[in-house]
Amino acid sequence: MATPRVESDVVRVGMVGTGFVARLRADALRASDRASLVAVAGHNTADTQAFAAQYNAVAVDNWQALIDRSDLDLIVVCHINRDHTTVAAAALEANHHVVVEYPLALSADQAQPLLALAQTKQRLLHVEHIELLGGTHLAAKANLGAIGQPFYARYCTLAPRRPAPATWTYCPELFGFPLVGALSRLHRLIDCFGPVARVYCQNHYDRLTRGPEGMTCYATCLCTAQLTFASGLIAEVTYGKGETLWQATRRLEVIGSDGSLCLDGDQGTLTDAQGTRAIAVGSRRGLFAADTAQVIEHLLTGQALYCTPEASLYTLQVASAAQRSAATGRVVDVAAPRPAPYSPPSELPR
Repeated sequence: MATPRVESDVVRVGMVGTGFVARLRADALRASDRASLVAVAGHNTADTQAFAAQYNAVAVDNWQALIDRSDLDLIVVCHINRDHTTVAAAALEANHHVVVEYPLALSADQAQPLLALAQTKQRLLHVEHIELLGGTHLAAKANLGAIGQPFYARYCTLAPRRPAPATWTYCPELFGFPLVGALSRLHRLIDCFGPVARVYCQNHYDRLTRGPEGMTCYATCLCTAQLTFASGLIAEVTYGKGETLWQATRRLEVIGSDGSLCLDGDQGTLTDAQGTRAIAVGSRRGLFAADTAQVIEHLLTGQALYCTPEASLYTLQVASAAQRSAATGRVVDVAAPRPAPYSPPSELPR
């Protein structure tokens, strides 16, 4: 059943969170003439009030009060990973459209019901995956055809931090298992190479201490997974951050039957029988603004989005399998993705 169009040409937005990503979202909304940031809820009252004042929005005491407002069309969820599921579910129940930063939940089992709820409520549920919009990913996909049949990939991102910050992003209970909290590391490869058949994963936490809310934090994490894709391609994924990592790394390599790709930082090369040559790699800047613009356009015109919640859920299923593998020391099979019935509404309700 089609939903009626909104009478206004402006999408009214409520935001949960006041951190770095929230600020990028708010900047994008302020630059748009088709959306308005109406209200903000954060963890700290003073920070929330300062954030709201900067963007000419209303500071709300808590996210529950934000969701209860009747003057909002869209709730943007960009706070700690652990609470994404709770806030998104409540927003959908209140008949709001929802944008949430990945991961949608800390496990696939928690995320699955949200897709069904969005379908029942006929509301948009969009999980942000801006890595698909970035220069590295677009360069990889544009040049895969030049290397023949890919059979091996290696993707490594390491971020040294000394000292490690005592924040929720270094707390497993709040951030999630490393490849869940950093879901884009898997999502990029799955978007390129398709379904995963099985996964073997190992994870290491170093120098555990007490952090926010008395929860355990680490000074370093290093997580590595080997993925065997249904196509036969083998991929290795390494993600790490913290004090005992010594060199920043952001490198994606793909080897195929006719050549190889290497995307190292903002530089790219293609090597084949004719030699090695540079390839163009676009910018990583402005991706949250691009994601926000696509969401607004979708809600006002029905234009398709670049990523479906089903795709994000499938990647979360792979990440959950990696978490089980790390816990058990065993290879874990991954179920094939199921066709999804979810179809985002093309119009806002009145």
